[in-house]
Amino acid sequence: HIVIDATGAITKPLQPAFLATMSANNDVSTISATIIPFDTERFDQNADFNTGTYTFTAPVTGRYQLNLGSMFQNATTGNIFMSILTSNQTYEVLNNCGGTYEHIEVTALADMDSGDTAYARTETISDDDYRQYSGTYSYFSGHLVC
Repeated sequence: HIVIDATGAITKPLQPAFLATMSANNDVSTISATIIPFDTERFDQNADFNTGTYTFTAPVTGRYQLNLGSMFQNATTGNIFMSILTSNQTYEVLNNCGGTYEHIEVTALADMDSGDTAYARTETISDDDYRQYSGTYSYFSGHLVC
């Protein structure tokens, strides 16, 4: 299950790795926590990301690098939380928005057991009308590190 080519490069074709994006903008019009609808896979090596539930499930116990980034428009009057929620821990960033466009990122080296899950969420407590951009402007990715 490990491939070493003629140049010495090593690949692991079954190593868990995914990159998901949104197929449409996510328009938020209420003050609430919203699961981010990452419904499009750019890739999903080992088939561990579910585009119906927007959730990654760890196939083996280990440390996973998880990354979340998103571009927002009209988040001008308050705070936006961006979170990666795993079965064991929540990794969260608070951004005090003040411009027409905001880009927020969250990264974590997460300790996950086999069967643990991870998903992304956005939450506002004071700005109830903003747009989260789809495509390459918003992404959720992860891979097994060790």
